[in-house]
Amino acid sequence: MPSKGKAATKPKATETPATTTSNPTTTNTTSQTASQPSEPTTVLERSQQRFEKTRPFEAARRQQGLSRLSKEDQKGWICDQLLHLTNRLPAASRSCLLGPKASKEIWWTVNGTNSIVRGLKHKPEPYTTWGTDRNGHDVGSYTIERFDERFRQRIALTALQVSSRVFRENVEREKRGFVDARSGREIIVTEREIDEEKVRRSKMAALKKDLYGAITGKLAESVEWEDVVPIPHEEPEGALAAITYPAEYAEAMSYLRAVMTTKEYSPRCLRLTEHIIAMNPAHYTVWLYRAANIFALGISIPDEIEWLNEVALANLKNYQIWHHRHLLVEHYYPTISSDPDALAQFAKQERDFLIAILSEDTKNYHVWSYRSWLVGKLGMWEDEEELKSIEKMIDEDVRNNSAWSHRFVLVFSNPKYATPGKAATEKDEKVPQELVDREVKYAQNKVYLAPQNQSPWNYMRGVLVKGGQPLASVQGFVEEFVNKLGEGEEEEEVKSTHALDLLAEIYAEKKENEKADLCLRRLAEKWDKIRGGYWEWRRKCLTQSEREKAPGEQVEKAEEGIAAA
Repeated sequence: MPSKGKAATKPKATETPATTTSNPTTTNTTSQTASQPSEPTTVLERSQQRFEKTRPFEAARRQQGLSRLSKEDQKGWICDQLLHLTNRLPAASRSCLLGPKASKEIWWTVNGTNSIVRGLKHKPEPYTTWGTDRNGHDVGSYTIERFDERFRQRIALTALQVSSRVFRENVEREKRGFVDARSGREIIVTEREIDEEKVRRSKMAALKKDLYGAITGKLAESVEWEDVVPIPHEEPEGALAAITYPAEYAEAMSYLRAVMTTKEYSPRCLRLTEHIIAMNPAHYTVWLYRAANIFALGISIPDEIEWLNEVALANLKNYQIWHHRHLLVEHYYPTISSDPDALAQFAKQERDFLIAILSEDTKNYHVWSYRSWLVGKLGMWEDEEELKSIEKMIDEDVRNNSAWSHRFVLVFSNPKYATPGKAATEKDEKVPQELVDREVKYAQNKVYLAPQNQSPWNYMRGVLVKGGQPLASVQGFVEEFVNKLGEGEEEEEVKSTHALDLLAEIYAEKKENEKADLCLRRLAEKWDKIRGGYWEWRRKCLTQSEREKAPGEQVEKAEEGIAAA
């Protein structure tokens, strides 16, 4: 605005009507009287009306059109547009755009029409001017009373945040041993101030949730997490199946994302992972982050394993727990590997827990997988207690195929007499014959307990293959369970279909294909009809094998004849 000495004066009341009526808002016409705005009911309406009042010539132009305005009103509209345009520019730019004479003319016109110089720069629009609330509703659509209440809430929240900031600063000063300049005493945060801050945070959380839908909960109200800005989960726009997480879980995960982003490793992060695991023990990322915290902080591995035992017993089918345990043992092993007593003690503790958890679920795949790995990691191949515990489980349930599998690993993967790289179903020349005989005898004794149980039969096959023994070496034992095969429905007796299956393989091995075919045929016809198709397929394979061998046998006979000649 120009200086007072050069300001244009308003027209006097005695001047011509043309000057005093140049403001279109004072024109007493029927159309303008009819278009007087009503009392606003929403914030947006009030803002739009205020915008119109700061631009009276623009309102007249929209109602009547620029060409229908009087010369004075057209001049006023142009000056009004120039005035609002130049007000947005820096002072130096204004003087370059308008000279002194033009500026004087504009202000003369504006002062004469009583226009409001300062006002809203843009016309208020829905959703863009006032934004949206936590539910996505336009704040501009609020009633004036509701908006005033929202405004009071924001003022209250700001006041609480200021007080909370002062409290946090005092906490930091106390940690650093600052001295109050006025009293000369060290700053100490009292219990009363801590209680007040707790109340203050509770109020702040409630206001944030009401105003912005911000994540609130125990962590948001906790002084311990005041320096962390949570990162909430955002579903992709237009997601077909957006997941609605419980509020407590969503809050905890938002703080986890924040500390993982900054790669923070601290006791509070460890407590946070425990909190999340209690709600979702299958969260793989949380387990990995917990392990990273334990290793970074140097937490006692035995203490962590003791805590983990309780979690594992409460979540028997959880795989992530056992992967976490695997990582812990890998990290702990170098510290005890050179101490045989410590190693033996740790092996015993692990075995005792594994026995306890397998008593809850004897065929838990994750536990057995971990146990097999642990035997190799801790070198428990010669551990008699490990073998005894497996024998005890088999005695309790001879059909526990998991226990049989672990016994096979324990016996035949021992580096003392196992060739590295040999497959489980591959012959190994290093395996002692007495070991093979012992395991065959063990399997046969268990077969007597339950002839139709497949586990010991499969185990015996595996032992024979590993030891390089022909299947025919146990033919006498197998035939104890098959009597008078093919001699009639009444006379025929089969105590175990698995014995009959193995007998077919023995006959095929000895090239007695007719007997092998009889075994397979009787399985399909009577003893195992439900798998009849499988047994017929085995019979076809047997026939095909004969055809493939026939040319070779003829060649051998021809060579023998030539040699004889």
